[in-house]
Amino acid sequence: MKFKSAGLGERGGLRIRRMKVEDLDQVMEIERASFPTPWSRGSFEVEITRNPNAFYIVAELEGKVIGFAGMWVTAGEGHITNIAVHPKFRRCGLGELLVVSLIERCIAERAKGVILEVREHNLAAQELYRKCGFVQVGKRKHYYLDTGEDALVLYLSGLDRPEVRERFARRWEELWGHVPDRVRNRDLL
Repeated sequence: MKFKSAGLGERGGLRIRRMKVEDLDQVMEIERASFPTPWSRGSFEVEITRNPNAFYIVAELEGKVIGFAGMWVTAGEGHITNIAVHPKFRRCGLGELLVVSLIERCIAERAKGVILEVREHNLAAQELYRKCGFVQVGKRKHYYLDTGEDALVLYLSGLDRPEVRERFARRWEELWGHVPDRVRNRDLL
């Protein structure tokens, strides 16, 4: 591991770092490939340049953005706004690394929990979040305006407990132990 600072890291050609305006062309490619109603470039730009509560990261392989995630941390709670991985690099642990990186940042910011909304039919994302310890705490009817689909509200609590913080620190290290190799192997395909 080259460095670790509140959810950021680098190893084996894979780097998790803060999102920059210069990344937005690549971020928008992934966003459009991932969501039926993508965020606008302007929305991302506002988040990373003007929102003091926002924390947006990219996963970069050999200089190319292959995934991203974002959240707000406010009033002692994180709120994950979005996460997406380039289709070529899905199902190799990168999504989990991005989520755990956000959780590590929440811990550093002394947040006690993290909340998010996920489409009711996005089973892959739900599986990822549950693997990270999120549980369903509610449902927002007709939340997604593009389809009228409901959103499940998922929550991860206990980030203020030492055993939970230690579990995520260990998982973060474990993921860095194998995800870079898996991602590089996908890049060769």
